[in-house]
Amino acid sequence: MKTKNLLISILLFFTFLNAGGLKMPIAFESQFVQEIVSPSKKKITYTGKVKYSKRSLLKWQYTSPTKKEVCTDGKELVIVDHDLEQISFYTINKGFNLPAVLESAQKQKNGSFTAVYQKKNYYINLNAKGELASIVYNDDLDNLVSIRFNSMKYVNAPFPNNTMKCILPQAYDIIRG
Repeated sequence: MKTKNLLISILLFFTFLNAGGLKMPIAFESQFVQEIVSPSKKKITYTGKVKYSKRSLLKWQYTSPTKKEVCTDGKELVIVDHDLEQISFYTINKGFNLPAVLESAQKQKNGSFTAVYQKKNYYINLNAKGELASIVYNDDLDNLVSIRFNSMKYVNAPFPNNTMKCILPQAYDIIRG
């Protein structure tokens, strides 16, 4: 359940990136480092690659410390956990009000952006080229989540839909949430 809440927060963040002055491309891909610090100060660090396309298509490929793929089209979240050999499907039923997010994005004097949406504060930094560099926020479980993007590549055309879907091994167990 932690993974689902975290990933829904990430999905909402990427949908929100088209807000107030943040110039997002049609698509991008990047390496990432994601650090999650619990309220009890336990820290876990994930690494991998992320692809974003067409405002709602996301594909996270985690490589460490666990091998996992997370894909979404904004309506359904699919998690393929290769270590557990299971595939989980979740319907995203938490409503998202894009106009409210767009209205809340604020550019700060230092060039970063902040927004408040559904009682969550988002802190976004861009690199020198104006590309996404990092985001920090607290998730629904009060974990501090920090995502840093490396080797960012903005693209001006969407990725083919089939490259944005998770590969679903037939031998894995299926869970519907």
